Amino acid sequence: MSARHEEMTEPALDAAIERACVILRLPTVRARHGEVAGIAQRQQASYKGFLTELLSLECDDREARRRARLVREAGFPRQKRLEDFDFKANPDVPPALIATLARCQWVAAGQPLCLIGDSGTGKSHLLIGLGTAAAEHGYRVRYVTAAALVNELAEAADDRVLGKVIARYGRIDLLCLDELGYIELDRRGAELLFQVFTEREEKSSVAIASNAAFSEWAQAFTDPRLCAAIVDRLTYDAHIITTGAGSYRLRSTAARRAQAPPAARNDKGSKEKGTPS
Repeated sequence: MSARHEEMTEPALDAAIERACVILRLPTVRARHGEVAGIAQRQQASYKGFLTELLSLECDDREARRRARLVREAGFPRQKRLEDFDFKANPDVPPALIATLARCQWVAAGQPLCLIGDSGTGKSHLLIGLGTAAAEHGYRVRYVTAAALVNELAEAADDRVLGKVIARYGRIDLLCLDELGYIELDRRGAELLFQVFTEREEKSSVAIASNAAFSEWAQAFTDPRLCAAIVDRLTYDAHIITTGAGSYRLRSTAARRAQAPPAARNDKGSKEKGTPS
């Protein structure tokens, strides 16, 4: 320690640490240096031990902030985590496979993931949950609905910046594409979507959720050859999970109503029928 620091008072030392932490962008060291110094003094820790603990806390917090930023930047419409998925309510979804996918080796390998099933069977929950897991593993993730992506690509084509937009989507580690097959796409929309898939093929992962089986996609993609090419891109070396038929959300709602007291059920039924409460 330099002579001038030895002569400084405790408040002056704290102020110097504060200033240095602001300059070096060390918010955790700034917030916790006093606490860690007190613990180190009580435990008679070495200077190196004290410094190691303080820097480790900064590194841990920085990584946590990075994971939170990646989740935020993914653009998920709502928070859905895999640990909140009700596997008992939907036995068609294999828990062991989801647990394996949550480790994100498929993202590292650039493999596709297809979630196919009726509305209300948990496709979007799994899509967002797996996307969140990937972001928390440090991957760049982007969530978007098929309709929103096609609209964005069409606007980019009209503004003559399509190449830049497709390249930007190509740099994302995992593209989570929801509601594929919900709306009919004309040839131009299908071609634009195909360009994104081609840009990412065998390099970066695409995860899609669709309420239509692959055999039914011809209704959404009006060009049969484009439809076949898109299915080929999305199913090659893919993980395909069928979430089943019949909304488990409706089953869960019915089960909750059955467990509710009779007065509560009657009151809820009156509200649903439009009877004033």
